[in-house]
Amino acid sequence: MRRPLLTDKEFLARVEGKTARVGILGMGYVGLPLARTFCSAGFQTLGFDIDPRKIQMLNAGKSYIKHIPSCAVKKMRSSGLFSASSQPKDLRKCDALLICVPTPLSKMRDPDMTYVIKTTETVAGQLQRGQLVTLESTTYPGTTRELLKPILESSGLKAGKDFFLAYSPEREDPGREDFTTETITKVVGGHDPRSIKVATALYRSAIAAVAPVSSCEVAEAAKIVENVYRSVNIAMVNELKMLFERMNIDVWEVIEAAKTKPFGFQAFYPGPGLGGHCIPIDPFYLTWKARQFNMPTRFIELAGEINTAMPEYVIEHVARALNESRKSLKGSRILVLGLAYKKNIDDIRESPSIELIELLKERGAKVDYNDPYIPSTHKQREHDLRMKSVPITASNLKKYDCVVISTEHDAYDYDMIVRNAVAVVDTRNACAKVKGGKKNVFKA
Repeated sequence: MRRPLLTDKEFLARVEGKTARVGILGMGYVGLPLARTFCSAGFQTLGFDIDPRKIQMLNAGKSYIKHIPSCAVKKMRSSGLFSASSQPKDLRKCDALLICVPTPLSKMRDPDMTYVIKTTETVAGQLQRGQLVTLESTTYPGTTRELLKPILESSGLKAGKDFFLAYSPEREDPGREDFTTETITKVVGGHDPRSIKVATALYRSAIAAVAPVSSCEVAEAAKIVENVYRSVNIAMVNELKMLFERMNIDVWEVIEAAKTKPFGFQAFYPGPGLGGHCIPIDPFYLTWKARQFNMPTRFIELAGEINTAMPEYVIEHVARALNESRKSLKGSRILVLGLAYKKNIDDIRESPSIELIELLKERGAKVDYNDPYIPSTHKQREHDLRMKSVPITASNLKKYDCVVISTEHDAYDYDMIVRNAVAVVDTRNACAKVKGGKKNVFKA
């Protein structure tokens, strides 16, 4: 039985009085920090996930994400404001339902909306009059109106009349300490003016600054633009790295010199490939959507081609480094340092380290990895390495023909690594401050 219609005025009153109940679907790198934010703001918060292991850990006050410590989850639980569930019926009790699920690519590099569709179908089965449904997953412009709305309206309720519908893109950057979920401005777009109003009010009650926009499509496009901007600029410095290498110029020194200009330049850095859930994926969402409008996006696609080719570029440099010792890649022992997609986190989503390991194995190398934050690998959608992190000691380093620095964790002692490794392929300029001779270091 559905509850009576909750008007926008009544919804706003609940938000102002902190009596609104917030449900967050997806307790991953986006959903869990968001749950902590609403709990800190004084709202009853439900964390919903289909993974029973996550539900069990959260209700026990334990975290499975490095930058969200268990003490934070314990605080959420002890406050009496947070609970976790995998039961869809519990969604009926919420006033707002915020969807934070993955939006990966298919093998053909088209949007895979499976998680969004299934989650929205779950919401539709429990949808109540007057609820706010907001999508936070990064996606192409038009998703909320073209995909979510019809599924939700299959419940018999109408968006803008019986329930509120909005889009507010996540802006998480795992491991970052200067900005948090609470302090990063929240862009909010809605299906209609009433939806924009209530969604803006909800986020404003928990987050320092909110930027309302005129529609879901504008908010969806804003998130895509943020990540296309980064993808294109990273592709540029990756291409410059390859060019400057042939000219015997250090691209990292060039960037340090260029960024001394106080205007007109923002530093981006090359690497072994793109990682994380956003930058390697989001530009392809936009190019896919652009094809529906018969509009080629050559600039964006070229950037994608350059960035996705970087792991192969690193493999070439590993082969060159081995060649200095008169060894071939096949049969050599290789140690990859860092499995996470960026330093000081435990997130391996789309990590270039995964592809490096697979490429090295395909070429006959014997590969191990070390990551202080990832003791063992887990099954992913496209990968299943089934590996465990090996100890990084002076004696152990000497057993490998080459050490590849893929992620520049601060926990690593790069002086010790360079001193004891036979050869080091540095994809992050991590050895720049190493003292003494570095004849065994090869930049890639």
